[in-house]
Amino acid sequence: MRVFRGFHHPGIARECALTIGNFDGVHRGHQAMLALLTNEASHRKLPSCVLTFEPHPRDFFAVRAGKPELAPARIANLRDKLGELERCGIAQVVVLRFDEQLASLAPQAFIDEVLVRGLGARYVLVGDDFRFGARRAGDYAMLDAAGATAGFDVARMMSYEVHGLRVSSSAVREALAVGDMERVTSLLGRPFSISGHVQHGRKLGRELGFRTLNLRFQHAKPAAHGIFVVRVHGLTDAPLPGVASLGVRPTVEDSGRVLLETHCLDWPAGLGDEGGYGRVVRVELLHKLHDERRYESLEALREAIAVDEANARRWLAAHPT
Repeated sequence: MRVFRGFHHPGIARECALTIGNFDGVHRGHQAMLALLTNEASHRKLPSCVLTFEPHPRDFFAVRAGKPELAPARIANLRDKLGELERCGIAQVVVLRFDEQLASLAPQAFIDEVLVRGLGARYVLVGDDFRFGARRAGDYAMLDAAGATAGFDVARMMSYEVHGLRVSSSAVREALAVGDMERVTSLLGRPFSISGHVQHGRKLGRELGFRTLNLRFQHAKPAAHGIFVVRVHGLTDAPLPGVASLGVRPTVEDSGRVLLETHCLDWPAGLGDEGGYGRVVRVELLHKLHDERRYESLEALREAIAVDEANARRWLAAHPT
């Protein structure tokens, strides 16, 4: 899969079968749409292409309004979104920076400048609630009419449901917010996970007796938060069980940055003390133990981590892979 920041690149496909969206989480509804896109692209002998945005448009509008709290919680970082799009068989992803210029494009200008001249769309697949252009003034009917003039076909996919409930990024966020990881797995079609490079930290976990792998979550407002039973991929051939904290570490830090700190229950001796750093790992969040808590001392924190580890071991023993 090829990834482009913007469409002004010589390597970008001159024509494509396209879908447009934020695809936060790449849930089962997204997957159904992407399967339809890749099938249509193959039939038309075109590369499949996803147009997505960074930052999320709602992030942009929340900041512009001076109300950052209105921005949606983020399910996945860009790395994980791109990984899932590749797994779905997408040939090309174009990531557009959502800024004032893009937000102010009139619907017809978006069609002319982005879809036609920028991406060479010959087929455009959108969701049933798709809106585009300044003030969200463009809709499916307008896009369909424009395609007839500009030479691209337009199709619309209705909502995807599981057990009679619509699958959406909002539904995934709601399930993550309450720690219902079984429902999250049902909506995503896979366990929820976060990946990234293992970074050096303060080594506080090592001092407390619980070595951790530190991953930075790039967004200040993750949809999931708390203490989880996890499985770690990327350190050894087999996944490793662990317990992890996703959040802002209220006991030891007040910077507000979001970290995923993972303690493997049984550290592989072959990795040595420094063997995890720099590796790209993927951490699956299987079960939520509790929300983040602030402790009065590091000793209280150490005791709490020991309890979390014991509870994680019990849960894993009761839920063998």
